Amino acid sequence: MFTRHYPHWPPGQPKTLALPETTVYANLAAIAARDPERAAIDYYGRRLSYRELQRQADALAGFLQQRCGVKKGDRVLLYVQNSPQFVIAFYAIVRADAVVVPVNPMNRTEELRHYVSDSDARVAVAGQDVVRYLRPVAGLEHLLVAAYSDYIDPGTDLPLPEFVRAPAHDRSWRQALDAGLAPGPQTAGPEDLAVMPYTSGTTGKPKGCMHTHSSLQATTVPYLHWRGAQERSVVLSALPMFHVTGMQAGMNAPIHAGATLVVLSRWDRDCAGQQIARARVTNWSAITTMLVDFLSNPRLKEYDLSSLQVLGGGGAAMPEAMARQLEEVIGLPYVEGYGLSETMAPTHINPPHRPKRQCGGIPFYNTDSRIIDVETRQELAVNEIGEIIVHGPQVFRGYWKQPEATAEAFIEHDGKRFFRTGDLGYFDEEGYFFITDRLKRMINCSGFKVWPAEVEAMLYAHPSIQEACVVGARDVYRGETVKAFVILKKDLKEKISPQDIVDWAREKMAAFKVPRIVEFVDALPKTATGKILWRELQEKENRA
Repeated sequence: MFTRHYPHWPPGQPKTLALPETTVYANLAAIAARDPERAAIDYYGRRLSYRELQRQADALAGFLQQRCGVKKGDRVLLYVQNSPQFVIAFYAIVRADAVVVPVNPMNRTEELRHYVSDSDARVAVAGQDVVRYLRPVAGLEHLLVAAYSDYIDPGTDLPLPEFVRAPAHDRSWRQALDAGLAPGPQTAGPEDLAVMPYTSGTTGKPKGCMHTHSSLQATTVPYLHWRGAQERSVVLSALPMFHVTGMQAGMNAPIHAGATLVVLSRWDRDCAGQQIARARVTNWSAITTMLVDFLSNPRLKEYDLSSLQVLGGGGAAMPEAMARQLEEVIGLPYVEGYGLSETMAPTHINPPHRPKRQCGGIPFYNTDSRIIDVETRQELAVNEIGEIIVHGPQVFRGYWKQPEATAEAFIEHDGKRFFRTGDLGYFDEEGYFFITDRLKRMINCSGFKVWPAEVEAMLYAHPSIQEACVVGARDVYRGETVKAFVILKKDLKEKISPQDIVDWAREKMAAFKVPRIVEFVDALPKTATGKILWRELQEKENRA
């Protein structure tokens, strides 16, 4: 067991936490019974109590079971922006003993086809703003459509996204709740699947990460304890809930703690400032680009930020200068963490009382982590760079229908089964882990992971593209952005521009995956067997 970090453990906190052997739905049921009138959600000023949150989740669960035929273990697609409907649907799906398949609302029809077919989902809940992309997808038998305006106060003076204000054009969500159907007894247990976020990799096709109720609880229960949650915390939920960090830090952990979720469907720095002041937000998990935007707001001094007690996040390292500015303006250190979809958010977090900058932190509750040599797989010592491996209850059970990929993702070490993160790093003399590079081919755009092989596979559908190679390019605001080197088919070279490729990609893939830079080339470097030498292009781009 790695214990070098123990002297710097948060004061008063145990080294391990006992986790409840219950479903994640039981967290909601417990707080609804204990404090039913407590505000569970503040959605642009309109509040939903824990009693009402549970009532609506139960009603939707009953509808899924009785009208949609959802059975234990069925996968249900959740394609919704941050909203009360996301929270209600998430808890309804797990209450119905089914498995949540959270999907980025930025994904488009071609991407959605894979999620539906691979997960074998027959039922989906979609936001009114994005349902048009899902309707053409074959295989779905039932589709519930959520209109965000159902849960807002029309008279609010907060700046709302237009899609939130839009009146309901489809009443299927409301009809499902109004049916008032009670769910059957919950039969799912801790080791049954609860949620299956998708992640990509070198193959180009996203893979479902199988998380049980117990692996979900492994970061749900301890999250706010570590962050320093106080009684009746108020959490700004602005990170996307479809992603494991937003799902845990902005939804499941606060619900377990009986906190109030101040939900934003779309990031807006003015709305965030107003809501921090009005709702007296105490806890905020954010990514670097969000905070850069927040601090650059000329109106920032108008907002009372004094209620904030905990500020943290992950996804990309916080620049030193930005961390200093945050402490000057907000008066709080930015506590960074590290985790993956496969680990349901954190495996490492900085101690709140003693954080280090641009650092992943120390191994979380119940978590063992080591550094191994990539070639020999021997364990490495202080300040030696190798692959980060982790063992803990939050580690996923494997990739859905991908036994070979699952086998490759794990290693037996020191008598335990460790997950190979694919990230390179080291630990210092005090046991703090630092991430230096990645083994996996991946681009980090504002905290969103972009897998070049997936983008390449989609680019090959363009009728003018003969070959393509995708790399990461430096971007002042996003950290990295997507760049595509493209060989055009010979007879089309004079008829298409790089911008045409960009515009086409915007229609076919999520915005964060779209190549912002397209460079036409006559040839791509290749091995003797014809494989494209992407790393050579990446290194060239890094030197540019």
